[in-house]
Amino acid sequence: MALCRFCYTFVQRFKYPIMMNTYTNITAEEIQEDMRYLQLLSHRYPTIADASTEIINLQAILNLPKGTEHFLADLHGEYEAFLHVLKTASGSVKRKVNEIFGNTLRESEKKELCTLIYYPEQKLELVKSVEKDLEDWYMTTLNQLVRVCQNVSSKYTRSKVHKALPQEFSYIIQELLHESTIDPNKAAYINVIISSIIETRRADDFIIALCKLIQQLTIDQLHIVGDIYDRGPGAHIIMDTLCNYHHFDIQWGNHDILWMGAAAGNDASIANVLRLCMRYGNLATLEDGYGINLLPLATFAMETYANDPCTLFGPKIDENDTTHNAKARRLMAQMHKAISVIQFKLEAAIIKRRPDFDMNDRLLLHHIDFDKGVFTLDGTEYEMKDTFFPTIDPADPYRLSSEEEEIMEKIHHSFIMSEKLKKHMRCMLKNGCMYNVCNSNLLFHASVPLNADGSLKDILIHGKYYKGKAMLEKVGQLIRSAFNEDTAPEEKLFARDYMWYLWCGKDAAPFDKDKMSTFERYFIKDKTLHKETKGYYYTLRNDEKVCDMLLDEFGVVGKHRHIINGHVPVKTLKGETPIKANGKLLVIDGGFSKAYQPETGIAGYTLVYHSRGMQLVQHEPFTSTQKAIEEGQDIKSTTLLVELSQQRMMVRDTDKGRELSRQITDLKRLLVAYRRGFIKEHGK
Repeated sequence: MALCRFCYTFVQRFKYPIMMNTYTNITAEEIQEDMRYLQLLSHRYPTIADASTEIINLQAILNLPKGTEHFLADLHGEYEAFLHVLKTASGSVKRKVNEIFGNTLRESEKKELCTLIYYPEQKLELVKSVEKDLEDWYMTTLNQLVRVCQNVSSKYTRSKVHKALPQEFSYIIQELLHESTIDPNKAAYINVIISSIIETRRADDFIIALCKLIQQLTIDQLHIVGDIYDRGPGAHIIMDTLCNYHHFDIQWGNHDILWMGAAAGNDASIANVLRLCMRYGNLATLEDGYGINLLPLATFAMETYANDPCTLFGPKIDENDTTHNAKARRLMAQMHKAISVIQFKLEAAIIKRRPDFDMNDRLLLHHIDFDKGVFTLDGTEYEMKDTFFPTIDPADPYRLSSEEEEIMEKIHHSFIMSEKLKKHMRCMLKNGCMYNVCNSNLLFHASVPLNADGSLKDILIHGKYYKGKAMLEKVGQLIRSAFNEDTAPEEKLFARDYMWYLWCGKDAAPFDKDKMSTFERYFIKDKTLHKETKGYYYTLRNDEKVCDMLLDEFGVVGKHRHIINGHVPVKTLKGETPIKANGKLLVIDGGFSKAYQPETGIAGYTLVYHSRGMQLVQHEPFTSTQKAIEEGQDIKSTTLLVELSQQRMMVRDTDKGRELSRQITDLKRLLVAYRRGFIKEHGK
């Protein structure tokens, strides 16, 4: 990392006596024990000056403020709301603008500045269409943006900021960030730079670059706590954004794993993905996002269900939605029913070849009495809402028809050959896992299966039992093996089947219910069969002792430590709270998905963890990007203070700080090795 010229000169001039007294506790025995590692380290830092410079640099970094972390969960394809929350950093940009300008700007002026930072390209077009003195607006706005950029960059090293700078404006931005108009000797210099930017007609490009830099520097690390996919229309747009984001991680949710299973070639997962897309009228992700050919399914559905109203399978689309006419909705309903029946047959094949999944209770098609039109279970007959099944053979109900087999072959080929889907899955694998521990926070999407007494539940995976941390790590390893070319065919088949199990299996951590009652909800009138009973985790997580046990299990340390989940929408209309177990656990699924908002009453929670504390932000439904640009309409948000630090958190208080401290210790040993003659300096 870069060091200022003064520090470097200091090290060069006094390189031998520097901090000698602080190294006397390092013994010769310790040096000799680490000799092999220190020899390797010496190639990177070949001289005393190099090692000393890096120590000074790392120690300085430890005393910078902690970077801001941003937590989001259960995005469910709602890309407009996601992008807006990302650009605004859940209100962090607005908070910075208020801190910087206070009462020196009117509220309307601060709103305009924030909107420009969020959507620079679009806002510039609007400004240029109405602004009479554009040059004056440029001058004022550029000075304001420079002040905001100086503020958000102040907690980072120059080296880190430099790496984030757009190449074409790197030198100019560095000059503006590190000089002040308060200094009379520099004021004219800065004003000439800004005037020259305007004069050379580079103001628009420069403003856009500054705004995007502010967005990037406001958030140091982004955490996505699962469920990017399904329901909303733009999961592929979210993934495009994430794949180009500067620093993020993903804790896979059940919907993400379903798509990963589909991308890996599991046909039952593919059928589930298609069914959910039809259910929520979401063909854009499949067709426009990933180029999945739905024509074979559409043709088959129109022919097979030509005389079936398919009333129960109409897509869940807002009545005011004008993008889908009656004909399109009718076709989606037919496709929805067709793929649902195919799904039940494909799932049966997995259940039969994997008896260790213990899911025979999910084999339901043979319980249909086609003559009487009823469903019989445990001697009780249940009335069915739909009895038209032209593709089910009562003598062999789980056999795919020849047409259904052909359809799945074509759709399977579309999924495994989609280059965009492959790219997004590589990104998901590279940046994702089942859980993450970061700065005293344990992140996982749904649950860690528990017994009734709160102890960790043993989960059978491929003939061996796992629990807690070891179980999640085994699941993560299985998922990766499904995409690994070196995995043996039988192991790969099991891994892909298990990914489907993770979607709906009763002991699956991302699901953790006794069953997924899709068939019952679709076809059985009696709602008692619709009930899905959650695992013990969902009630026991309210117990602080259980949360502490889980935090200990995953090795989470720190005075203030938390579990952060998504998965289960927090129903604020019913008085539910996202803060549980006396603040030890936070649930940040509040309904990004529009399908959940009538139940939750809000449009999601996000969490912001900065150097002064942790804030939970509750969002109202997002109107539209267009209104945000034209009218400055931001998401109405309420900030709930979870914790406020008495002292500002610095880098030294974080996981990164502990890692840097270890590096400093190693470098100090290298210095001693140089000075005591164990290793000779090389290089210049």
